[in-house]
Amino acid sequence: MNVLRSRALRLAVNLLAFQAAWFACVIGAAKGVPDIGLAAVVAAVALHLGLSPVRAADALLAGAALLIGFAWDSLLAHVGLVEYASPGPLPGWAPPWILALWALFATTLREPLRWLHGRPLLGALLGAIGGPLSYASAERLGACRIPHLWQAMLALALGWAVIVPLLIESTRRLTVRASALRGAWR
Repeated sequence: MNVLRSRALRLAVNLLAFQAAWFACVIGAAKGVPDIGLAAVVAAVALHLGLSPVRAADALLAGAALLIGFAWDSLLAHVGLVEYASPGPLPGWAPPWILALWALFATTLREPLRWLHGRPLLGALLGAIGGPLSYASAERLGACRIPHLWQAMLALALGWAVIVPLLIESTRRLTVRASALRGAWR
């Protein structure tokens, strides 16, 4: 029962921290103060890692998500499908605040999205819907501009349909390895 409660508590804390940090990051970028959002994301990721039974795996996953996010969002910026508010130090590249959101997204992959593990088609469907909705929400809040809506939504749907299953499978493999290593040390 304690394990269930602690897992349920970790899940609730994770989801609340995710939502709060996402809004802080997006609204901070929209208002020209992205550092507020970056601080919120750092706090949420640190909290997640502090509560995680597989910290190393979750840290590696956050790093992988950052790299994928840097490549993906920089591509979107370079081809003109998304224009980010509060651009970073490298014009035309993904700004730090959007990269922070990738690390934040990684915190949801092991527990909240566990039901997607081993279900790549469902992960692709969730990505194809959720990815574009997230960008559309960010645009409505003023954190980005999507000049060519339908082309961008199609690209986002296709990209996220690939990225989500890739990250979910990475999460599953890292979690299995971390659990096996933890068991070997007992």
